[in-house]
Amino acid sequence: MTEVRSIQDGDETALIALWEACGLTRPWNPPEADIALARRSGHGDVLVAAEGGAIVGSVMVGDDGHRGWVYYLAVAPAHRHRGLGRRLMRAAEEWVAAHGVRKLELMVRDSNAAVAEFYERIGYEREPVLVMSRWLDGTQR
Repeated sequence: MTEVRSIQDGDETALIALWEACGLTRPWNPPEADIALARRSGHGDVLVAAEGGAIVGSVMVGDDGHRGWVYYLAVAPAHRHRGLGRRLMRAAEEWVAAHGVRKLELMVRDSNAAVAEFYERIGYEREPVLVMSRWLDGTQR
C-alpha cells in the first residue's frame, strides 16, 4: 500500500534521488535548499508517496497568500500509470484548500508536452499569462 505523507527527517536523500531520476533538478536550484525552505517556511510542505519504506513519489506544495503552487511532482518510472501522480496532486489540492487558498497553480516547461497533457487530463487549464523572470545574482542561465 502506498502512503502519502509529509516528508520526514531522513527522507531527503531518497527524495533527491527520485527528483534526479525524473529529471526535475536544475543546478541553480539545489534540491536540499528547496526542501529545507519548504519545511521551515510555514507556507509549504513536501508530500511523499512511500511504499515499503521507499519514496516512490512526491509533490512540493506551498502558498504565497493568494495562490497555491506545486513543484517537484514526481513518480518513480516503475510506479507510473497507476494513478499516483493524480493522487499526489489531490493531496496537494487538499493541502492548499486547508490553508484557505482557493487556486492552485503550477508551471510546466514549454518543451514538456506530456506533462502538460497530464495536468489537462486531471482538470488543469492553460492560463493566458506570460511568466517573466530576472536572476538577481547577476548571472544568466
